[in-house]
Amino acid sequence: MKTFYKKKEELYRELQQERERILKMGDPAVLKKRQETGQLNARERLEYLFDNGEYTEIGMHIKHRTVHFGMDKAQIPAEGVITAFGKVNGRPVVAFSEDYSAMAGTFGEYHGFKETYAIQFAMEKGLPVIGMNDSAGARLQEGIDTLEAYGKLFRTQTLASGVIPQIALLMGPCLGGQAYHPVMQDFLIQVRDTGFLGIAGPAFVKTQIGEEITLEELCGWKAHAVKSGQTHIVAQDDKDAIDKAKELLSFLPSNNRERPPRIQTHDPADRQAPELDELVPDEPFKPFDMKKVIRAVVDDGYFFEIMEHHAKNAITGFARFGGRPVGIWANQPLWAAGAIDIDAADKGARFIRFCDLFNIPIVTFVDCGGYMIGSQQEWAGILRHGAKLLFAWANATVPLISIIVRKSYAGAHYGMLDKSIGADFVFAWPTARITIVGAETAASVIFAREIKESANPEETRAKRIQEFGELYENPYRAAERGCVDDIIMPHDTRKYINRALDLLENKFVSPGSCPWKIWKKYPNINL
Repeated sequence: MKTFYKKKEELYRELQQERERILKMGDPAVLKKRQETGQLNARERLEYLFDNGEYTEIGMHIKHRTVHFGMDKAQIPAEGVITAFGKVNGRPVVAFSEDYSAMAGTFGEYHGFKETYAIQFAMEKGLPVIGMNDSAGARLQEGIDTLEAYGKLFRTQTLASGVIPQIALLMGPCLGGQAYHPVMQDFLIQVRDTGFLGIAGPAFVKTQIGEEITLEELCGWKAHAVKSGQTHIVAQDDKDAIDKAKELLSFLPSNNRERPPRIQTHDPADRQAPELDELVPDEPFKPFDMKKVIRAVVDDGYFFEIMEHHAKNAITGFARFGGRPVGIWANQPLWAAGAIDIDAADKGARFIRFCDLFNIPIVTFVDCGGYMIGSQQEWAGILRHGAKLLFAWANATVPLISIIVRKSYAGAHYGMLDKSIGADFVFAWPTARITIVGAETAASVIFAREIKESANPEETRAKRIQEFGELYENPYRAAERGCVDDIIMPHDTRKYINRALDLLENKFVSPGSCPWKIWKKYPNINL
């Protein structure tokens, strides 16, 4: 019996033809429009991300198995998402890029399988993962298969959370249930004019609840970078988004078992910053720009801010000291006097937890009169949200250093990191005012009756305020009790931070450790 076998040449030719078909991607009209508007296509994005444009694709030939509603004839190159690995700035990274030209990048069973496998692969190998989102949403033709694929993706993302860094780039639409996917990653970078994120689009919103709203208003960059706080970084275009992802990666370890990468710096560790001696106004409630403090003391004045447009009363971001990456958490007196409101508390708590999960030391710069008060904050749960900061600090195991620049009052004393909540070092400037509440508030409570009954209430009030202020509202009482390690000149701040980080280089706290040796899974954080 004669058996027919294809010759090698024919097999090789078939492979070449199949690869060429897939590499051409999907709808030529979509690809042309992308080119005309300056957007990169899915493969160009990966080429721009990886060093020298080189990457190894995995799952190129994966194909859906649906036959209903014309899907038996549908050709969807690479299932609408390209999954790959390569090097970014010399370090291995896994990435996937959704292809809007291939059936609008819709998410079906095997589209989801590829993204899920990429994250699982990255987790098992200890590599960061970058997801480029550009999809019309769920592939409805696949019914329950699509629905289940989402659940598998979300579960895998959750399992990988805290094991490897996950960065989402929002380069096109991402609507419906699929929108949970980028939000569940560690950082979300949204392209200003083309990235849209929403649980439902304008048409669905109008149909279901009667609200008329544009796509831009509902789920554009302002909706999430300014209002909701779900977007961490705003980019101008595709290349800028990828550049910012690379920049962010440079601060992060590849996984939770590594330290963040240290680089060479020519900025002296003991460099003074004399301009800081004059920065803080003499009046305790007059604002100044805390970002000037940060840039004056970090390596080369370089600060990579996270969530710049949301909760501006708080500052989060990455910088370096002696070439070491650190996380920065600070108050911004220029905005709401630097008070911690609900949004600021959420912003800080999640950032602190990320840094702790990935072995990044944290430095705080403090000027905070307290948590925000009033009926609106109270009814919205400021205590619940404020407690997230307390959980984050009390659980943190990385080096923790606090610089008290000016006010450190009430609950903000812990929310901005103090000795009692877990700081390794606390340094205060001579301008620091550290106490339970400000002198005016304290005097109005402690001496209320005396002031009321006094022959000269204003004179008595002023005298008591001065008395309380001189007694408690200064850094020396805190230093006497050991709550402050030293009172330093502002110009020496960089030197003290670098020395503290040197000492804490090998700080080790076992995750989940407890001074009472009681077994537990984890604390029940206020969500």
